[in-house]
Amino acid sequence: MINRARLYERIYLQLSELLGKTGDIDARMATVSAVLHHKLGMVLWTGFYSLKNGELLVKTYQGPLACQVLKKNTGVCWTAVNKQKTIIVPDVHQFEGHIACDPRAKSEIVVPVRDKNGEIIGVLDIDSKVLDRFDETDAIELEKITGLLFK
Repeated sequence: MINRARLYERIYLQLSELLGKTGDIDARMATVSAVLHHKLGMVLWTGFYSLKNGELLVKTYQGPLACQVLKKNTGVCWTAVNKQKTIIVPDVHQFEGHIACDPRAKSEIVVPVRDKNGEIIGVLDIDSKVLDRFDETDAIELEKITGLLFK
């Protein structure tokens, strides 16, 4: 069994080094998406949605095609924005208002992305092909990782 905390520690160190190469937020998001998607295991989709003009718009991601615009105040991503906290969904089919961009998604975690002023500018969204893939360790560590975007 993989020790999640140790895995995230290695990912954090790798991303700390990689993200220091540019200040461009799009390049940083693309790098985070790629590293997480290929290192976490059992994930279907890993990426960012950006909050612009009251809409959540797809940004950089890894995986199958994504919904380009998420219906306002619906789904896990909007719940994370509106509640201003990380949301873990063990079974997306049990989440009222879930937006099914890919029917193969079974579980999900969404982490609000905050700028240097602490304002939510979007979310990191990770979908898994298996039920109950994410836990509190994922939440804590992914919050630390999203914090690297604006360092």
